[in-house]
Amino acid sequence: MIHHLDITASTNDDARDEKYREGDVVWADFQTAGRGQRGHEWHSRKGENLTFSLVLEPTFMPIAEQFSVSEVVALSLVDMLADYGIEARVKWTNDIYVGDRKLVGILIEHSLAPTTLRRTIVGVGINVNQREFDLSIPNPVSMAQLLDRQLDAEEILQCFLKHLQENYELLRKIKNSQLSTLNSQLNSDDALHQRYNSLLYRLNEYHTYALPSGERFRAKIVGTAPNGALCLENEQGKIKEYLFKEVEFVIF
Repeated sequence: MIHHLDITASTNDDARDEKYREGDVVWADFQTAGRGQRGHEWHSRKGENLTFSLVLEPTFMPIAEQFSVSEVVALSLVDMLADYGIEARVKWTNDIYVGDRKLVGILIEHSLAPTTLRRTIVGVGINVNQREFDLSIPNPVSMAQLLDRQLDAEEILQCFLKHLQENYELLRKIKNSQLSTLNSQLNSDDALHQRYNSLLYRLNEYHTYALPSGERFRAKIVGTAPNGALCLENEQGKIKEYLFKEVEFVIF
């Protein structure tokens, strides 16, 4: 069920309420304390964009494989945008880019059972109809700017939910498979992961990256590991894996 609010502090905070069950969506026209990855704020003009949180209960997902949920969400957003004629890429870990410009931000928060995920809140902010952005935001773009027309936010939401249901149910089927051998399961699982990797922003291109220390280096993305680590190959051909917050993109 979609719960549409005029204004709230944070849809992710609202969606933590246990009254919301799997598949419920909390959608707000404006958030006073919206947030994104790495503790950043999410800036969005009231009524011009799509900011919502989706509740999932992926109890079939082992904790160690939680990145698969992020992959499914990102793939579903790329699929939705493709329906609108927009070719998008996934900027690790959870942004959606068109060219070098950010179109979608994602914030995924899990709560855990002893060995599996218990509950997941998927926060999504899509730049829909906003055409002017705060100068402090370095590289935003909206669907309206890309398509040169106004769009219906609810139609976009419904389109995303359709693709999310398809991809999420595929992931559930894979994890719940009762096959006597794991071969077909692994192939299907690999297909989701490989598709995510094929859509990575800056895949197989040399660019500059920064470490928390401030050190910069050139490398190319060659994929992600199953645990979600970003695999970078430096100019000497050495591949190293980086977890969330261990490396940052440098975008000029």
